[in-house]
Amino acid sequence: MSLLVTGGAGFIGANFVLDWLTRHDEPVVNLDKLTYAGNLESLVSLGSDVRHIFVRGDIGDAGLVDKLLMEHRPRAVINFAAESHVDRSIHGPGEFIQTNIVGTFHLLESVRAYWGALEGEAKQRFRFLHVSTDEVYGSLTQDAPAFSERNRYEPNSPYSASKAASDHLVRAYHHTYGLPVLTTNCSNNYGPYQFPEKLIPLCILNALAGKPLPIYGDGLQVRDWLYVNDHCRAIGLVLQSGLVGETYNIGGRSEMANLDVVQTLCANLDELRPRNDGRSYASQITFVKDRPGHDRRYAIDATKLERELGWKPRETFETGLRKTVAWYLENQSWVVNVTSGAYRHWLDEHYSP
Repeated sequence: MSLLVTGGAGFIGANFVLDWLTRHDEPVVNLDKLTYAGNLESLVSLGSDVRHIFVRGDIGDAGLVDKLLMEHRPRAVINFAAESHVDRSIHGPGEFIQTNIVGTFHLLESVRAYWGALEGEAKQRFRFLHVSTDEVYGSLTQDAPAFSERNRYEPNSPYSASKAASDHLVRAYHHTYGLPVLTTNCSNNYGPYQFPEKLIPLCILNALAGKPLPIYGDGLQVRDWLYVNDHCRAIGLVLQSGLVGETYNIGGRSEMANLDVVQTLCANLDELRPRNDGRSYASQITFVKDRPGHDRRYAIDATKLERELGWKPRETFETGLRKTVAWYLENQSWVVNVTSGAYRHWLDEHYSP
């Protein structure tokens, strides 16, 4: 048996592959296009591990996906592959439409044909698990209850709209063709190997470099924060025990405003890597123009996952952030290699005060 994991060199995908191969002997076929956020250095610890089979390619390449399915005969496909940064979707939505919608469609078509040809127990056991986001539900007011699986979709950015469309395709392939699917919608992930365009790694790197820590608007946008290893463990449980056709929300029960996140991050850096002048890294916080259509609050109600599958996050935001800051401090070579000149140019263009 094996798993086919798409997007397995990205942030969440790589963490899943590493976690899975730590706890299981089942091989992983890892298909990743290696766009700017896909990084094989995140998987270097696997070395020559024969259980990890990496293939560079696109989920939209039907010929390649068909070949991998027939050659490796996976019992499940886990789809992490996606363009995922809201800011990039605002400045260039085309790639998000192509990867998140068209790419998912082609992947589903290949998987449907593969599953349709399976027989007996192999067909009954097969699963397609689609990894999505809480952003498909839109924005919450400050006193509204957290998103449950029953919330209607109200995406507000090209990114979230493209993910919502992919979720709908997955649902349709189950109801129309019977494809045995599972969908997960997660809150904001953080942890090791996250590409430094997202808030936490960006601010860690900027803080150490003496650069401004950019905060959109008033910094009071609220997100629910989920440590990536908790997310990976939840995905494994859903794959193992989730009911076919169901959606499971995964959240960290750690709502926090962006400004509070950065201030907490600065307090950790003040302790673990103090500035030479003795000042707090919080003095580098800089407020920048808010991005268009910025959702005010996300929050995930993970009660269904907790009740039905017995999952709960092991990390609080404080413990998870501490581990994250320590990881970036201890892995500067990974950081240096991922932050190319083109990436720095993009940051300067889109995050100037």
